[in-house]
Amino acid sequence: MKPGTFRLVLILVACGAVVLPLPRKASAHCDTMDGPVVRAAKLALDKPDVTPVLKWVKPRYEGEIRTAFQKTLDVRALSAEAKGLADMYFFETLVRLHRAGEGAPYAGIKPAGTAVEPPVAAADKALETGSADPLVRMVTEAVAAGIRERFAHATEKGKHSDDSVEAGREFVAAYVVFVHYVEGLYLAATAPPGAHAEEGHAAAEGAHEP
Repeated sequence: MKPGTFRLVLILVACGAVVLPLPRKASAHCDTMDGPVVRAAKLALDKPDVTPVLKWVKPRYEGEIRTAFQKTLDVRALSAEAKGLADMYFFETLVRLHRAGEGAPYAGIKPAGTAVEPPVAAADKALETGSADPLVRMVTEAVAAGIRERFAHATEKGKHSDDSVEAGREFVAAYVVFVHYVEGLYLAATAPPGAHAEEGHAAAEGAHEP
């Protein structure tokens, strides 16, 4: 690498290209190379126009993204090697700030081909095809099975709840799991469109004490 390129790469690193990994709290695919955030970043760099990526960050981060975008354009024009490093710097910055806006930790970008959870893939497919019917069926079937399983367990434990203190406690444990599960589903389903699933789950956990 030429000295000038090396110096510019060091500037990028100093500006935040290296981000220490933090524990994840939720599964997502916005932090994969195949995800929609990185796809938007590639499109923006190819144009070049920063506009396609601005929707992925909160307004308070727009200035930082614009600065990172310009730095990336300056460096990627130097050489093929510099282009790869600069692009990854921009991907990292964009994904990190996108997750910060969600209140989620950042643990780096996962490689292309990283598996995502079936409902996430189904949600993306619904948006691509314009039909939510297959997604609704998938989620409905999973929810129904989950409710029935916990209901059956609580019902069975309830039959013997008066046999002994231990049996009674087993029923109470099954009851708490069942009620928390149902309430968590309901709160998540009835939350405002902008709310995260974790918020409904947290509210359900706080509603009852085991």
